[in-house]
Amino acid sequence: MKYRRLTKEQLEEMHQEFINFLATQSITAQEWKSIKENKPEVAEEEIDVFSDLVWEGVLAKIEFLENISATQMHLFHLTEKQMNLIAVRVSQPGIDLRTQHGFGWFKQNFMGENVEIMTAVKAYSEDKLLDKFELIEKGAIITKGELFRYFDDIIE
Repeated sequence: MKYRRLTKEQLEEMHQEFINFLATQSITAQEWKSIKENKPEVAEEEIDVFSDLVWEGVLAKIEFLENISATQMHLFHLTEKQMNLIAVRVSQPGIDLRTQHGFGWFKQNFMGENVEIMTAVKAYSEDKLLDKFELIEKGAIITKGELFRYFDDIIE
């Protein structure tokens, strides 16, 4: 398995897609029931293959990721050739960027001495999708890129 197995909830949400996946392999509902009962390891492998296919489809479409902690924001723009990063670090005591109060303070003071903004560019490894997946596994969430674009405009 290249990525990670979808959660039970995710698999339930993708029930119809999983049925279609099994159908492409000429596995009927009755055959699937038999596989689960008599060859559970084969059933597990099928779920793993399906999970990888879903992840690959999702990862191929991701353009922006954000990872926000109490004192830092990592905003990623994932282009065809490279990962662009805008990193923000806040050193103001008592400010938590994950709260409404903390983010409000940040919006008022992002050009101040207690805020550091850095940029970086990194080429992908040989496996661009795995690079994206690893960012998600470290806590990044998929976004539409509003924060990245906002800071990108300010920096330029």
